[in-house]
Amino acid sequence: MPQLDLAQFAAALPPTGAVLGLDPGEKRIGIGVSDTTRMIASSIDTIARKKFSIDAQAILAAYDHRACVGMVVGHPLNMDGSTGPSAQAARAFARNLLALRDVPLLLWDERLSTAAVTRTLIAGDMSRRRRGEVVDKVAAGYMLQGALDAMKERLAGG
Repeated sequence: MPQLDLAQFAAALPPTGAVLGLDPGEKRIGIGVSDTTRMIASSIDTIARKKFSIDAQAILAAYDHRACVGMVVGHPLNMDGSTGPSAQAARAFARNLLALRDVPLLLWDERLSTAAVTRTLIAGDMSRRRRGEVVDKVAAGYMLQGALDAMKERLAGG
């Protein structure tokens, strides 16, 4: 199954089932997951990047463990909407995952999600060290919630 746009992704999903959210960075991959009704996204884990095959094994284990029915991968576009090196890396990451497992997959624009999460963690008086430990998984949940909200809005006809 190819990478899908929002409408195709929503149409490819069964009526219920969790969706896995991934925020792939250079050093870590944040993981979030939705509930089975796809109303709420939660941040669940961070994987320290090693080798793609090892990372993919951990991602697919989380996908299977939570009985997910699709994936949303963060796509960090530039502020002007163009594709830079990070977005190209996210696309390649998604393509490589699809080569291992044919699932509905959406690349979701995650511009400023990590910055928004970092500001929130700073406002919550979290130490720099602790922020570094949690920012990727929280960003994955934040990004996934944005995709879920967009799907709900689309289904509501908005």
